[in-house]
Amino acid sequence: MLALIRILFITLALVVICFFACVFSLLQPWSRNRVFFTSKTLGKVSKLLGLEVEVRLPASAKKIGPAVYVANHQSGLDMFTISSAVQPNTVTVGKKSLKWIPFFGQMYWLTGNILIDRVNTNKALGTITQTVKKIKGKGLSVWLFPEGTRSNGRGLLRFKTGAFRTAAEAGVPIVPVCSSNLHGAIKWNRWNNGKVIIEILPPVYLTNEDKDNVRAVANDIHALMSDKIEQLSLETGTSLNKNT
Repeated sequence: MLALIRILFITLALVVICFFACVFSLLQPWSRNRVFFTSKTLGKVSKLLGLEVEVRLPASAKKIGPAVYVANHQSGLDMFTISSAVQPNTVTVGKKSLKWIPFFGQMYWLTGNILIDRVNTNKALGTITQTVKKIKGKGLSVWLFPEGTRSNGRGLLRFKTGAFRTAAEAGVPIVPVCSSNLHGAIKWNRWNNGKVIIEILPPVYLTNEDKDNVRAVANDIHALMSDKIEQLSLETGTSLNKNT
């Protein structure tokens, strides 16, 4: 019974948030924080999931200016958890098909996020150029999921290099964002589903050598994030490796 009530309230909350986010975006299309405010509001829905969300932000990651944030992508529930860590003046990059999702898709587009066509390589490369222009021209940060898809309990998947190429071309740091494991941690009929910890790591500044080898940078940051995610998951008791 709790699962049904929870799903109904979450669905209602999502529709209401998307509606008001669209209205806000239409009334203030110049606002640089449409995504920030919407993400913070979506993060509050985590309480309906029975989750406590803790965001850890080191001093070194505060007020750093434009950056490329890279985060692990676990499931569709990320919109209610890791969204709490989205920083001011940030837009996200998501797949083009998102715009066809009722309510959410329209909100995602109107709030100023960037839609990418992952099937068409030429268009995907064009999106990198578009993203770099937003970073340089408008002083915005961008948020990407470099795995390119949801991991769904498979651990941190191999990174694509688009996020790192974007940072290299824009001349901005990469900021890793790590969320503790949620796979199998949420029981819809359980009132208290524990805690998720999201930690924003210190920015990684690229050297000239790094800019010539973004694959190596992607691999290094993957290793860094994988270790941190495991550490956070052990802290919350949700490690995927706890039985091995």
